[in-house]
Amino acid sequence: MKPAGILEAALYVNDLEEAERFYGDILGLERITKVEGRHVFFRCGNAVVLLFDPDATEIPPPPDARLPVPPHGARGPGHLCFSAGAKEIEAWRKHLEAQGIAIEADFEWPKGGRSIYFRDPFGNSLEFAEPRIWGIS
Repeated sequence: MKPAGILEAALYVNDLEEAERFYGDILGLERITKVEGRHVFFRCGNAVVLLFDPDATEIPPPPDARLPVPPHGARGPGHLCFSAGAKEIEAWRKHLEAQGIAIEADFEWPKGGRSIYFRDPFGNSLEFAEPRIWGIS
């Protein structure tokens, strides 16, 4: 047996309002749910980007919780890579720069495919890359 794919990925942020603005307004992701002080979730293609306040996710759920999700979380910057074609990557570069977001790296991988790297307001490393960097067409 093996998993069919990634359903969700989590990053940790210390300001959910700013996270909602960045991921919703700048990256254009569709918000699907929000719990004040705990999380905001966005749809991204067939997956979900989960943005959590790290302090809130360390608190165990009450014994009678409807959704008994166990405590989890991380501290410090994480990484997330969004899939994009070559033309999309160039458009993203221009869009991000127009928003005042610095591109940290922009290069072609040795076996083909381009990536651009930038940061969200919380220090998380974000990337747009062509799937072919991993041999995916």
